[in-house]
Amino acid sequence: MRSIWKGAITFGLVNVPVKVYSATEDHDVPLHQVHDKDGGRIRYQRRCEIDGEIVDYEHIVKAYDDGDKTVVITNEDLKSLPVEKSREIDVVEFVPSDQIDPIRYDKSYYLEPDSKSAKAYVLLRRTLEESERTAIVKFALRQKTRLAALRVMDDVLLLQTLLWDDEVREAGFPSLKGDVEISDRELKMSASLVASFESDFEPSKFSDDYQAQLRQLIDAKLEQGESLDTAATFGEGDEDEDGGEVLDLMEALKRSVEQSRAKKKKGA
Repeated sequence: MRSIWKGAITFGLVNVPVKVYSATEDHDVPLHQVHDKDGGRIRYQRRCEIDGEIVDYEHIVKAYDDGDKTVVITNEDLKSLPVEKSREIDVVEFVPSDQIDPIRYDKSYYLEPDSKSAKAYVLLRRTLEESERTAIVKFALRQKTRLAALRVMDDVLLLQTLLWDDEVREAGFPSLKGDVEISDRELKMSASLVASFESDFEPSKFSDDYQAQLRQLIDAKLEQGESLDTAATFGEGDEDEDGGEVLDLMEALKRSVEQSRAKKKKGA
């Protein structure tokens, strides 16, 4: 892995130099656009509306239009902002870890010690572990001020950027207003269904079926050409055993519990 940024975690007079690495990567099969008639690659051009010329990236800058006037913001303008010059990951506060709702998490980054001695890094890591707290930090990265949660994952400090408060929408759905009656029997049956699915989360058990099937489709087309028989490649889909039958809630719960138990017995 290559670090994408260097800085230092600061809280009080403590300074922890770190290197920042992207913790995740995209595994989607890369696709591009072509003309369906002849397969020619579709490319986008950056054409100026005034002179009609195609513009290279090195001559493109940002601008803001308020409706009446347009102001151009150059890369030098952006780099001159005080917050952009900062290389500090500033600890604002330490909060109980369970107070951060997962909906607020955005991107994840690993932090590696960037000094001869890892003592300050390990001290911060141990402090977070033993206090069961998460550090809320602010820093600037790629022309944006970021709010983030700094926590421990295994033996590494993990930085997870957070959405700002006004970026999380409220879920005020009219359909959820008013009382909905749930019987004790329905609740008990639903709890039984949950119990039948109980397990420890192991990410390695799961895979991206769509990407696997897309890769299978691509390999088959490379081998067989456009005369591909998709039914032969993927097999005929199993029809729904219930034949589209509409079930009431209790019956659906009952059958779901029975199916889950049968699957567990079969896999045992």
